[in-house]
Amino acid sequence: MSSDFGKNVKISLFGQSHSKAIGVVLDGLPAGEKIDMEKVLDFMARRRPGGSDYVTQRREADKPVILSGLVEGVTCGAPLAVMIENTDTRSQDYDNLRYVPRPSHADYPAFVKHGGFNDIRGGGHFSGRLTAPLCFAGAVCKQILERRGVSVGVHVASIASIKDSPFDPVNLKKEDLLSAGQKAFPTNDDKAGREMVNQIKAAAKDRDSVGGIVECGAIGLPVGLGAPMFDGVENRLTSAIFGIPAVRGVEFGAGFEAAAMRGSEHNDPYYFEGDKVKSFTNNHGGILGGMTTGMPLIFRVAFKPTSSIGKEQKSVDLIKKEDSKLKIVGRHDPCIVPRAAVVVEAVTAAVLLDWLL
Repeated sequence: MSSDFGKNVKISLFGQSHSKAIGVVLDGLPAGEKIDMEKVLDFMARRRPGGSDYVTQRREADKPVILSGLVEGVTCGAPLAVMIENTDTRSQDYDNLRYVPRPSHADYPAFVKHGGFNDIRGGGHFSGRLTAPLCFAGAVCKQILERRGVSVGVHVASIASIKDSPFDPVNLKKEDLLSAGQKAFPTNDDKAGREMVNQIKAAAKDRDSVGGIVECGAIGLPVGLGAPMFDGVENRLTSAIFGIPAVRGVEFGAGFEAAAMRGSEHNDPYYFEGDKVKSFTNNHGGILGGMTTGMPLIFRVAFKPTSSIGKEQKSVDLIKKEDSKLKIVGRHDPCIVPRAAVVVEAVTAAVLLDWLL
């Protein structure tokens, strides 16, 4: 099973949603990097469940236990290994799902792939629970990136039909990039955020769910970072981003809207600002030919509606080999997008640090 990514900084996840613990190993971090654990915990708290009435009420402290790799808070060159205990599991909620796969979950292909021995509790290793250690890894990488002048930030671009104001793709300032991440609900426009919360609560009341889009940006990247063809910045980012559960699509810059443009509209004309080459527009999203251009890196990630809903659904019984119905119980997010935003930020930071090193 492929649960790792990265070339210079290799990140590997382990554990299941209801196992004793989950965790991550970061191999290849430069030695001598001081890690502020308070900032790490603050970053992870943005993903932690149970923080409001519109997310899952599973209560997890998500306190990382450092097993190796830090000496007095400083990286020492050894792999940084971290464990996070699972303390609030309700495995009995999944007893009726062992042989009746949930629609739009990994249950059915996992059952076939692993011969029925897959851990069904909470989704096992396929669960969004594994994004907790992923956020730890991203928090560490963000601190190292910041020392190298690179900042990464996100906001919820949309949920259901409600849209937030986008990042400025040309003149994105650090304070604007990081502002949404400091809020309880990560939008640039607070009014849009309140309307999104209402949409989430309305879906939950109907025992249903909604999806949305996260926009991510990065500034301070040098020109020429990346490679052509199959190992570009977009390639590595997209590969890692699709490791986040529920991701359905990724677009850079103008994205799919570029298909409706003419070349004269989509091309980004260059100009000199002092001795730096910049572009008047940024439809390319900061990447050309797989390489960074020095303009802000801008991309968006689409998340499907949460698959676990309270409505009765049609399925099959894999043992009896007959049609069946199921009703999912337990604690689930009616919309994962607000918590998934910080995961996108974490993965982006990890991939960019891997490139910089």
